[in-house]
Amino acid sequence: MTAAYEVTIIGGGPAGLAAAIAADKAGARVLLIEREARLGGILKQCIHDGFGLLRFEEKLSGPEYAYRFIHELPQTHVEVRTLSFVTRISAIAGTSDERRLSSGESLQGFVVTITSARGMETISTKTLILSTGCRERTARQVAIHGVRLAGVLTAGSAQYYTNILGQLPCRRCVILGSGDIGLIMARRLHLEGAEVLGVYEAKPTPSGLSRNIAQCLDDFDIPLHLSKTVTRTFGDKRLEAVEIMSVNEAMEPIPGTEERIECDGLILSVGLIPENELAERIGVPLSVLTKGPVCDQHNMTKIPGVFSCGNALQVNDLVEYVSESGETAGRAAAAFAACKEVPALPRYAEICPGKDILAVTPQLVNLDALEDRITVFFRVREERSSVRVRFALEHSGGPIELFSRNYQRLRPPEMERIILNLKNITLSEHTRIIITVETVN
Repeated sequence: MTAAYEVTIIGGGPAGLAAAIAADKAGARVLLIEREARLGGILKQCIHDGFGLLRFEEKLSGPEYAYRFIHELPQTHVEVRTLSFVTRISAIAGTSDERRLSSGESLQGFVVTITSARGMETISTKTLILSTGCRERTARQVAIHGVRLAGVLTAGSAQYYTNILGQLPCRRCVILGSGDIGLIMARRLHLEGAEVLGVYEAKPTPSGLSRNIAQCLDDFDIPLHLSKTVTRTFGDKRLEAVEIMSVNEAMEPIPGTEERIECDGLILSVGLIPENELAERIGVPLSVLTKGPVCDQHNMTKIPGVFSCGNALQVNDLVEYVSESGETAGRAAAAFAACKEVPALPRYAEICPGKDILAVTPQLVNLDALEDRITVFFRVREERSSVRVRFALEHSGGPIELFSRNYQRLRPPEMERIILNLKNITLSEHTRIIITVETVN
């Protein structure tokens, strides 16, 4: 074993960078592991502006936003390993058995196996922060029929070709999905001279931020078609055309609505999935709603000493939220590592979404590390207008309201952030905090 660290961070994107700096400021010995040659994650290819408005109060491009953190690294003691891959994680407590890891019983830390140009090596660490980001859904995952053809790309791949390699991936394209990266690529490809025939969205409402719909589609007269999807691709080796069909309320194609569109590019913006292969390998429980780890208010998973942040925890629509979650995890991991004794298994209260809530983080409140104020993120299941969101403590004598706020409009693509004040509130193990949405007349 070559070295011992107090905090080891896997992933050098915006969440990992923020976590590393925060953990270092808290006095921990930190290792940051990144599989690519350069730090910054997906921000390296996001040359459009709009980043940093909340955090720095100015418009920055993705590389500029990442540079604010990368530039700060040399002033810290963080050790950085690029072009390095984590191939195995096991518990120092004498076994790598997933059941032992999941129980958190008597864990003394973790052994991490790293593969790089140096060869294979192992390090020990008291805590882990998983900041591995997310991946894009592919054509196979959205049931598009046809053989694998050149010209069918995820939006992130098209962005890499255009912004990093300087190559136009298509001349005449259709974009499936109105997620933010799809909207941004519609504008980018249009500016580079490609003909964007339209953005097609299977849902009855757009999936991207309102500002991106206005700035990327409306400003360039790019049409948005709702309740329509791509069902088939045509071509030999290169894409030649796609089949478009209308869908019903159950998102099923409607027979007789087929339309063939000639094109040489199909850009897929059909959703992101938190990248949690490593988390699953060591038995970290995942949320069925967020697809990220179940965490407490300090971003610690149900395995003590393992933390998650950024898009690995939940898909964020603002990079500032990604950085904030990284800082939360970094500070908490440093505090956990500083404990001289192995902490007991935490006692938890729960934060539970009502039927109108699509997802919420954190899902747990650690009662052994309780603070007066905790940050909660949530998304609604469907678009709603003139509503009140309530957080209420379940109680035998009736619910006790902890927080309520009226909203003129809530949309699933736009994550909401609130501060829950728990001062003078008594929580006990297995207590439930319920989030509900009600219409305001």
